[in-house]
Amino acid sequence: MALLINAYSTLAAPPAPDFLKAPPAYRDRSDAELVPHLQGFVGYVLGTVAEGMDARTFAVIRHLQRVQSHYSFEVEDGAFEALASWAQAANAVCFLPDGSVRDPAGQVLVSQGEPTIDADSALPYPADARERKARSEAELHALGAQVPAHLPPVLGAGEVRLRTPEETMRRMLALTAVAVRAESLGSDPLSAQEIALKLGPGVAALTPAERAFIEAETPDEETWANHGWRYESAALLQWALGLTAALPPPTAICDAGEIALIAIEHADEAHIAAARLRPVSELLDALDAIYRRHWLVRQARLDEKAPPADLHPSIVYERHYALNWLLRFDEQEWDEVGTPT
Repeated sequence: MALLINAYSTLAAPPAPDFLKAPPAYRDRSDAELVPHLQGFVGYVLGTVAEGMDARTFAVIRHLQRVQSHYSFEVEDGAFEALASWAQAANAVCFLPDGSVRDPAGQVLVSQGEPTIDADSALPYPADARERKARSEAELHALGAQVPAHLPPVLGAGEVRLRTPEETMRRMLALTAVAVRAESLGSDPLSAQEIALKLGPGVAALTPAERAFIEAETPDEETWANHGWRYESAALLQWALGLTAALPPPTAICDAGEIALIAIEHADEAHIAAARLRPVSELLDALDAIYRRHWLVRQARLDEKAPPADLHPSIVYERHYALNWLLRFDEQEWDEVGTPT
């Protein structure tokens, strides 16, 4: 007897489910109806939560938000072992007619009550993401810092949907523009027009919130300070674009003057068109490292202690923010980027 399965893979190019007798229905992010469907599915999962979010359900929601490939097919008796192997390779969870969401091994992750949740159920993660997590944990251990083992891996290479190099370059220039404006407010304020003379494409790429700041005569102190820290996120994007050779530990404030000079040197359409990003593996290494360091910073604040390993909270935050934008965390635009840990 055949069982209808809907499988949700986070990979852009998952392996074909060649164990099926009939071709599956398939859609990816080019189908305009997939994202609304996934949003509805997230709502369904939230509806199964009775007394507050737990780590397992949150992980299922994060998986669904990253889905790039959706399959629907019928599986014959005797093919479930092949389904499990394929789902693991495809980094997929499965939705069954009984209303449950299951991991590749068929264990229950989400249920409306029946069947019951399997305590050993586990979200799949790509092998390179698991390896990256292990390396980050070892690096922190060597620095005398420990993060909980339950913190999940970040993206694997097959899950990535990067911003374009051109968009990244324009964002870097915009961040530099608002940081220059914030710095100037402490002595000799520069107008948006004056900044545009040096960073024209950056001023053109400002978000509405950034434009409101750069054009305000007397922004409030919190907004002023927040935009001043954008030198750090600009520095991260300069590294991602290969404009600087190395990404130093997030322990010391960057050289704002150097960041501004690099931006000004690349603030023209020829440099923007020629922009290139570092290999995805390097960007993901940086993301995994900063994600775990951000957890350490937040936990230290809760414990009313200094962050370990000399971590600077504002630098950590800005780097995490910029990398989440670059790697399209929840597809959020710059002013709405989240940095959950």
